[in-house]
Amino acid sequence: MSNADRQGLITKVVRDSGGATVQQLAELTGASEMTIRRDLDTLAAQGVLERVRGGARSLLLRGEEPPFALRAHEAVGTKRRIAAKVSALIADGESVLLDSGTTCLEVARLLRERPVTVMPLSLQAIQLFGAAPGPATLVVPGGQPRAAEGALTGPLTLASLAALRFDTAVIGCCGLSATDGLTAYDLDDAAVKKAGIASARRTLVASDGSKLGRTAFAHVGPSTLLHTLVTDDTAPADEVAALMDAGTIVTTA
Repeated sequence: MSNADRQGLITKVVRDSGGATVQQLAELTGASEMTIRRDLDTLAAQGVLERVRGGARSLLLRGEEPPFALRAHEAVGTKRRIAAKVSALIADGESVLLDSGTTCLEVARLLRERPVTVMPLSLQAIQLFGAAPGPATLVVPGGQPRAAEGALTGPLTLASLAALRFDTAVIGCCGLSATDGLTAYDLDDAAVKKAGIASARRTLVASDGSKLGRTAFAHVGPSTLLHTLVTDDTAPADEVAALMDAGTIVTTA
């Protein structure tokens, strides 16, 4: 088991059960207790979990959005497959608005190697493009980053979106259903997503199947605003069918 796979499993176990001991995690992963302790120290430094004597416990409260650092360790393979499908739907030369979130960050890793113009809406993606300049043209918006999340929000972000027009907006998803449409956990984030959709000719939503049929707190817009949904094979069939009936193209990665 690779370090990334082991730490991803540790993250899931601690999140699902609320906590775990070093011994339990060592038995589960087949790694030594020393290795598990190093993993827990690493994950605690990233804000994924809280290190306690003899193990770790979850920082996540019920009903809250999982922290970015925690989500970054979840379903990495699925997110990369979705990102590859999204990238394939974008043509060279396009101007692309790229939303915040862990799936969109995987899209950023691919688009930085493409001759496209990209305006990312997260500090993580901006840093990714800036750290390894390639054929992509980076446009940086204004705005205030949300703590720990890195997503850019506020009047300057909205003004940046209002001043530009994009071929494609790639939007992340907190919740999506044919009934309630696209939703977000945060009101400011919802406002940015709404403005991003309005500034683009088409909208691609990148989301794993766990977000479908879910409704978050802040409404972004109806599903009829979405051109294409790129998801995975865990997406509920009834929700996929309802979205397609409403006019959204659904592609499975």
